[in-house]
Amino acid sequence: MAASGRQAAGGVEEAAEDPRILEPGAAPFGNFPHYSRFHPPEQRLRLLPPELLRRLFPPSSSETRPILGLDVGCNSGDLSVALYKHFLSLRDGETCSDASRELHLLCCDIDPVLVERAEKECPFPDALTFITLDFMNQRTRKVLLNSFLSQFGRSVFDIGFCMSVTMWIHLNHGDHGLWEFLAHLSSLCRYLLVEPQPWKCYRAAARRLRKLGLHDFDHFRSLAIRGDMANQIVQILTQDHGMELVCCFGNTSWDRSLLLFRAKQTTETHPIPELLTEEGKERNRLRFWRQ
Repeated sequence: MAASGRQAAGGVEEAAEDPRILEPGAAPFGNFPHYSRFHPPEQRLRLLPPELLRRLFPPSSSETRPILGLDVGCNSGDLSVALYKHFLSLRDGETCSDASRELHLLCCDIDPVLVERAEKECPFPDALTFITLDFMNQRTRKVLLNSFLSQFGRSVFDIGFCMSVTMWIHLNHGDHGLWEFLAHLSSLCRYLLVEPQPWKCYRAAARRLRKLGLHDFDHFRSLAIRGDMANQIVQILTQDHGMELVCCFGNTSWDRSLLLFRAKQTTETHPIPELLTEEGKERNRLRFWRQ
């Protein structure tokens, strides 16, 4: 999934012209033109219960506002559309006239070519909005996200999706950049679903760049945050950014965990179901979501 980076001559524009960048793992910002071909959405969806959003945000007769989601690094939108259909239980080719009232997704990516493709191919244009955004550009991020939220009279998103994005932020912006990225996400979302890339993916991405004769990532050799990246992400979000780990939904076939976090201030007003808060009972927590 494409993340933040420098859109200079050696960035997205060059990537679109250089055929070498089409090699798997070589895109310096994760902006692969056909990402879903080697990481299909179904691998994530099989781990996520369709009723997840309905359980996190149960409908209330006194509250009819839609669920707002933020998908960071949406690439060409394949996973964004798949998540939308999955959580609304829509079959292929099926549409629902009232669906856009239930869930709205703002999907952003740094690559304008991928965003344009997502806009053209999206079957739910009333519910999914695609924008080109360098998420690490604070000024642009604030303007674009606030513009979307203000349409619904809101200041934060109900849930954020960060699927295979953390590595690209980390490699291009360093340890502090990763810390800041997670800080921004945690301040913008009541819940956060994160799929961190393991450290072996960092090594593979750097190796492929070198093999193709491209410049190495600026920060790769100097990163202090390394090793078990899923655990590192958990520690940063829970110890530094006021979130708590709700549960892990398991690992994809390419060995990446799906981790659900919740802002602690949200917990104070909407307690987590008891099964999800019992320490040391991961199996029971997962069983709750799959019932």
